[in-house]
Amino acid sequence: MTESELRVAATHWHQLQVPAVVVQVLAHQGSVPRETGTRMVVGAQQVLGTIGGGQLELQAIHGARAWLAAGSMAEHQRRRVALGPSLGQCCGGVLELGFTPLALDGPADWPQPQPMFRLQLYGAGHVGRAIVHLLGTLPCEVQWIDERDSEFPQQPLPPHIRQVCVEPVQAEVDTAAPGDFYLVLTHSHDLDLLISRAILQRGDFGYFGLIGSATKRAKFERRLQQRGVSSELLARMVCPIGISGISGISAKVPEVLALAVVAQLLQRAAAAGSAATHLATPVAAVKKPG
Repeated sequence: MTESELRVAATHWHQLQVPAVVVQVLAHQGSVPRETGTRMVVGAQQVLGTIGGGQLELQAIHGARAWLAAGSMAEHQRRRVALGPSLGQCCGGVLELGFTPLALDGPADWPQPQPMFRLQLYGAGHVGRAIVHLLGTLPCEVQWIDERDSEFPQQPLPPHIRQVCVEPVQAEVDTAAPGDFYLVLTHSHDLDLLISRAILQRGDFGYFGLIGSATKRAKFERRLQQRGVSSELLARMVCPIGISGISGISAKVPEVLALAVVAQLLQRAAAAGSAATHLATPVAAVKKPG
């Protein structure tokens, strides 16, 4: 169950006044199954979401249901859990769990998760659809752009994925924010080139991936250099796309390529987050000698 699906299901329970307990990871140290902010909702017969499984989750569910059965639901509880000593889990970390009645902690009060990245995805073909299918389960924001409205799926998409049918598609590059991600995988090499040039001319992208082989990359580099794009910017273009070095796995099947590409997006998002945290951390003044 994704976080958005958890919110929808928990909201439904809240509206129906189903007796339930929100179990939340309030803080964590060391190696733990899930990080601070993770929630699950425990009812008498059903559980929504997960805080990581294993003995941690099993004991939390038992505790929440015992609280429900006791009928004392007008208060909050906090429990510190050392995974190794108390539960025998190999993770070895320590976390604090909060237990709150769903009636007092409805999903409307939960903070909205920050997107891991914002992405402009150009192309609604087989690979684009496979990538969007995976991104539908992740906390991100996606503009899915194509000039062919007929290529988009008919079924509703998650709210964080927005279809954009527009022409010329390359004009949408200007609507992105600095640091946004781009994936270019349209049905036309000429259109790929137009979009790629617009992205590289901006130069402020967090990630830019272009579908294609090493041969396509070489041809695009020559054409883009002729149009004034610097070698430094071209070096930041990712083509071929997707994580590499997985021996024996063909990345040409759309669903397999989608997995490799989404993994690469997550890698870049994690790296960007680490860099931002590092820059935001105060550095102690160093006394110069003498």
